[in-house]
Amino acid sequence: MADAPETLTDLKIAVRAADGKGATAPVALNVAGLFGYADTFLIVSGSVERNVQAISDGIERDLNEAGVRTVRREGRESGRWVLLDFGDILVHVFHEEEREFYQLERLWHDAPIIDVSSMIETAAS
Repeated sequence: MADAPETLTDLKIAVRAADGKGATAPVALNVAGLFGYADTFLIVSGSVERNVQAISDGIERDLNEAGVRTVRREGRESGRWVLLDFGDILVHVFHEEEREFYQLERLWHDAPIIDVSSMIETAAS
């Protein structure tokens, strides 16, 4: 279940790691009732290939350090669309152009959106 405490904790780690590496437009979808392999998709964008790679590396490092094992990683070398599989969470790190082209949010429009805005640390004023 996508709102299970451990899934939300892992999602928060991933969102913060992505934000820390300059990811933009984070969207999390609860796909538990629509997709048999994971409960949550996290979709983020990077501006250039190196940024996409840095974002995916940061997410993977932080989740691994928290004890979440990477099941599979695809696409890191190209830096255009990196897929990170952590079991309950699938992370899609897109180059901005690929994200616009594939429009996963539109494809999965039936999936409820998980609000991640509160998961991103804001700088103290």
